[in-house]
Amino acid sequence: MYEKSRRAMFPLIGGALAIGSSAVGRAQNSPPARTSKGNINQSVCKWCFRTLSVEELARGAAAIGIKSVELVPPEDWPTLKKYGLACAMASHGDKLRNPQIRAGLNRKENHDNWEQYFRTFIDSASDAGVPNVICFSGWRDGMSDDEGLENCAIGLKRVVGLAEKKNVTICMELLNSKLEGKPGEYMCDHTAWGARLVKRVGSPRFKLLYDIYHMQIMEGDLIRTITDNWDYIGHFHTAGNPGRHEIDDTQEINYGAICRLLAEKNYRGFVAQEFLPKNDALTSLAQAFRICDV
Repeated sequence: MYEKSRRAMFPLIGGALAIGSSAVGRAQNSPPARTSKGNINQSVCKWCFRTLSVEELARGAAAIGIKSVELVPPEDWPTLKKYGLACAMASHGDKLRNPQIRAGLNRKENHDNWEQYFRTFIDSASDAGVPNVICFSGWRDGMSDDEGLENCAIGLKRVVGLAEKKNVTICMELLNSKLEGKPGEYMCDHTAWGARLVKRVGSPRFKLLYDIYHMQIMEGDLIRTITDNWDYIGHFHTAGNPGRHEIDDTQEINYGAICRLLAEKNYRGFVAQEFLPKNDALTSLAQAFRICDV
């Protein structure tokens, strides 16, 4: 999910206002939501739709048939509710996000901060009916994978009982470590490591956020890997590879086949669109919705 592009998500770059104005116009005059097949619950990540405000994206997403806007903080949840949308994955807001990726749960000195974060957002999520809260492993920075896994388990066990009580799932995101920060640094960069951690924590309220784009970069063999690790995955993100743009036929991942697998398994969680649109934002989002609406 998080890469160099995400670290620059705040400033509107040259030309974005012109692009955003047409997208906003469509969001304000969107047609009624079309009938979907209903097999896949779809969400959209706010950070990558930079030209739209939360309200504009919520209005446009609802018109398309998307059910959630995610990775927005609690102060934005009432806006989503106004358009009949959920927030499928809670986050603490953009200003705090990037340091948490590097300063993750794999170091004990970070556990107090993570516990404060979890307790705040698990409570907020539970009160608002938000099903998931995101977290990150942190960078290796010379630490072995075994030590990092054990440290993550220790930190998570401080709060997983609260997550169980509140019926909220903590999801650790799988990210690629080829393009993220310094090569090889992000620790939760392979499904096998993440699955080991889920088993070590041993709670139904801790699972993996399987980012399809990132795992295509790291290991490929997506459908087999998802199938073999089904019990450890709680949420999915999308983007086209290479480039992290639209999930259409200009890129290499077969999202229709992946979503058919999820539908066959009666997956009732969310698949969140997390690509950086090169074209009109809402047009690309509607196209992605149709691709995944199997």
